[in-house]
Amino acid sequence: MPLVSGLLAGQVALVTGAGGGIGRGIALRFGEEGAAVAVHCRTSVDAARDVAARIRDTGARAVVLRADLTVEEECRLLVREAADWGGGRLTALVNNAGVQPTQELAGMTTADWRAVVDTNVSSVFACTQAAVEVMRGAGGGTITHIASIEASHPAPLHAHYCASKAAVVMHARSAALEYGPYGIRVNTVSPGLIQREGLSEAWPEGVRRWQRAAPTGRLGRPEDIGDACVFLASPLASWITGHDLVVDGGVSARPTW
Repeated sequence: MPLVSGLLAGQVALVTGAGGGIGRGIALRFGEEGAAVAVHCRTSVDAARDVAARIRDTGARAVVLRADLTVEEECRLLVREAADWGGGRLTALVNNAGVQPTQELAGMTTADWRAVVDTNVSSVFACTQAAVEVMRGAGGGTITHIASIEASHPAPLHAHYCASKAAVVMHARSAALEYGPYGIRVNTVSPGLIQREGLSEAWPEGVRRWQRAAPTGRLGRPEDIGDACVFLASPLASWITGHDLVVDGGVSARPTW
């Protein structure tokens, strides 16, 4: 069970792609720590409503907001709606929404490439830029992008995904430089393999390989990533910006030769 200590009491947060998986874990942990949470989804409305209901059960406020983050104006509108709901405030943004298709480079089209980049990178750019407009006039805030260990450890059939996550890491570092003077901290969290329903049945050998490779001996849980995001959004991380926090159970520490 997570340690609940009210680290984010008084904050207003927007978590993109919060209807399931990692986003769900992040949104729930923010609510447990006292933040009012805008739960974003594109199509998984029922799942997002369930997340919001669970947040309200903790005593925190929550709202469900829909947007297609491949459309720049919808990114900007989403941020404005979240801030309006928060009484004109937005203290934390977690850019979690993303896609992870598998495809060989040889047959990949420019359209295939752009479908991943627009979702995983361009939406991060647009949502971040819109959030900064709110935060810089209100004393600052925090922005956390969900990247991946594949930003530095490529995997077969994931060229577009790996490249997009590497771009997200560098965007955060660049944004940390430019937005730091406004009191805005920007970081990334890079998860390893996170447990999800049906994963062990769909990819049993991959799960076994991961468990053998991880010093901790297990897959990650969505709340593990939520804990990292809570930390980065909290006063405990007040002097941390431009950092990539790897949360992978130690897999990246293993030698590759």
